[in-house]
Parts: sequence; C-alpha cells; structure tokens
Amino acid sequence: MRIAYLVNQYPMVSHSFIRREILALERLGFEVERIALRGWDSEIVDADDETERARTRYVIRAGALRLLLATVSMLLTRPMHFLQALRLALRMSRQAERPLPIHFAYLAEACRVERWLRAGGVAHLHAHFGTNSAEVAMLVNVLGGPSWSFTVHGPEEFDKARLLGLPEKIRRCSFVVAISSFGRSQLFRLVGRDYWTKVHVVHCGLDRAFFSAPARLPSTTHRLVCVGRLCEQKGQLLLVEAMNLLAREGKTYELVLVGDGELREEIEILLHAYGLADRVRITGWISSADVREEIFASRALVLPSFAEGLPVALMEAMALRRPVISTYIAGIPELVRPGEHGWLVPAGDVEALVEAMETCFDSPAATVTSMGEAARDRVLARHNVDSEATKLAALIWQAVGSASVGGFASVVGRAGPRRSTGHAENEGTKTSGAGGL
Repeated sequence: MRIAYLVNQYPMVSHSFIRREILALERLGFEVERIALRGWDSEIVDADDETERARTRYVIRAGALRLLLATVSMLLTRPMHFLQALRLALRMSRQAERPLPIHFAYLAEACRVERWLRAGGVAHLHAHFGTNSAEVAMLVNVLGGPSWSFTVHGPEEFDKARLLGLPEKIRRCSFVVAISSFGRSQLFRLVGRDYWTKVHVVHCGLDRAFFSAPARLPSTTHRLVCVGRLCEQKGQLLLVEAMNLLAREGKTYELVLVGDGELREEIEILLHAYGLADRVRITGWISSADVREEIFASRALVLPSFAEGLPVALMEAMALRRPVISTYIAGIPELVRPGEHGWLVPAGDVEALVEAMETCFDSPAATVTSMGEAARDRVLARHNVDSEATKLAALIWQAVGSASVGGFASVVGRAGPRRSTGHAENEGTKTSGAGGL
C-alpha cells in the first residue's frame, strides 16, 4: 500500500522519531511518500536525515506561483470540492490563533498536496502534530483526497487545542493517535464520547541501534546529561538553579546540556552569573551517535520538564541502561516508575530536584546499574518502533478499508503488513510541534 506522511518541517533534528516510524512502516511493506511544508534548508547533523531530505517533497519550496496554479486548477476542475474546503478553511479561522489569510494559504497547500497524492495513487495520508500539517491534511481530504489521520504529541497542542481546531480535526479524521494514555485523555476532553473510539495510543519508538548497543556501566563521574530543545517547557533553567544550589553546598557535579534552542542565550547568561560555566557544557545539536556517547558518559539523564508529551530522550537513555530523573507530568509516570527506573520529582520543585540529583550520585554503583537494566527492559517492552508501527499499520489498513468506494485512492497490489492481534490503543501487555505556513 502506498501512503504519505505530511509534516510541517522534515527532517528535523529533534524529530528523529518520525523518521524511525516511517522506516518501520516501510519494513512492514508500505511505500511511504514523504511530504513536508518546509525543511529543505534547515540545519541537520545526521546522515540519516540527509538521506530523508533527499526523499522528501516540499510543498512551498517552489514559491507562491505553484501554489496559486494548483489552487486555480482545483477551483476549475473540482469546484464543489473546492468550495467545501474553502468553507472549512473559513470556519477554522474564526477562533484560530492565526488570521484568515494563513488558512487560505493552508488551502492552497492542500490543493498542491492533493494533486501529488492523486498522481501517486496514495491510499492514506498521515500527519504529525495537530497543528498546520493536520489542517492541510484535513483540507486535502475535503478536496477529494484519501482517508487521513494524525498524531498529537503535546504539550503545545494541548495548550491551545481550541485555537488549533483539534475538536474539528478529531471529528473529521479516520483516527487520531496519542503517544501516551495521558495524551489520549486530553483528546477525550475535546470531543463527545461517541468520538473516543477514534483515539488510539501508539508510542514513539526506538530503533535497533539503541537496543543493540553493547552494555556499558554507568559513569563513575559526577556527571548528568540533559537532552532536549533548550526551551521553557523542558526546565533547563530550573536545572541550572539546582546546579547553583549544589555548588553553594560545595558539590562538584557536572552537567551536559545536549541540544539548542531559544533559551540558550539566557541559560548561558545565568551560567556566567552563577560561575557555573566550567561545570555546565552546552553541546548544541549533535548527531544521534554523539548523543549516545554523551548518555554513556553520564551517570543518569535528567529532564525536569514543566510540560511534555512523552520525551523521547527519556526512552533513549533508558534503552542505553541509564536511570532517569524527571517529573510527575503528562506521560512520564506511565514510563518511569520511581525507585525502579530512576527518580521523579514534582515539576518546578528545585529542592526536590536537588535531592534527587544527590540521591543519584550517592547511590551505590550496583543500584544505579540495576536501575539501568530495569529501565532498558521497561522501554524495550513499551517503545520498540517495529511493534508500535505494527499498531499504526493496523489502523491505516482499517481506515483505508472503511473509505468510500468512490474515493480516488487505490491500494497497490502488494501483500499488506502483518496485522496487529490487539487493539492499537493498548499499551504493552495491557495492552512531543511547529507552526508556520
């Protein structure tokens, strides 16, 4: 079956989980068309992302004229569909964060994407994030395109769910994916109970490189690593405050901040003000291999987030047999059991964060090693990308099978992927966005 992925920006350093999901679906037998609105000139550091960029089609790269031509063509060849999509774009703009002209731009983008999908015989369109990419996918469907779905990560989508029109998107899609049970509950809040059956949990997954990495004992140095975009929601400023309190107590701990972002300058100013520049290192964006080395060189990963979906950085550290220090928010407690896989603290509580960091360093090496082994077992059971892709594949096959017979999408004559034996929303044996045009 030929499907398409639609993302606002792809590839992107902090969104490697999308690449892993696409590749896992291809291993299951899908042909996946990559479509992004932007990202052809963004900074990337992984060779795998370079390969993905070469395989991606960019909607707005050719400029406004191509979008205008696609829009005019749609209006002339399919006027009724176009008017329905225009009315929907108008409705989406009424209580939206962005003004009406932006939603007209989304419609123009949808006109171009729909032509690509029709020409390629794409049977299903999946968008990542409930932002503009999901709106474009929804408009593609109204224009006569294939069945569609989207994945919601959070936390930005939950912060402004109404402004993004998430309820409308949930009602119109074939299905919507949440990356945690917490995320599913937030989507339940937006629509009536009759729509809850559309909401499924499919975790972000890790590939074999993390699970097959040779075991390395936790570092004996007093070093922690924090991996993530440098932004307010990840809590790095609070982490610097914690490091300052520890320094005032005479503790000589080290911290590595892996990533980059809008708060980098503010963090650097604070580090100099506290005299911590020699104890806290900021790497900027680095390759996946270098991220693994930074995790291996540390005793544990710390991520004192204020708001989250379910951080992939926690999964990666746990897969590499490192315990984690994080907060009791969003989907994190679903993955991390305090005392078994690491330590959880109340979000925003710097004293509790300091105590957890000290406990981590004071724990015997055997305890830290045991926690790391348990952490790896936990993430392997819940976040194997091939297992999670199988759940998503079952949902896609169901959506295509339920699509109206008169739709343009056709299934390629190829054996389908193995089907999930359980409900896609199940977890285990019970079984984390960008705006812009």
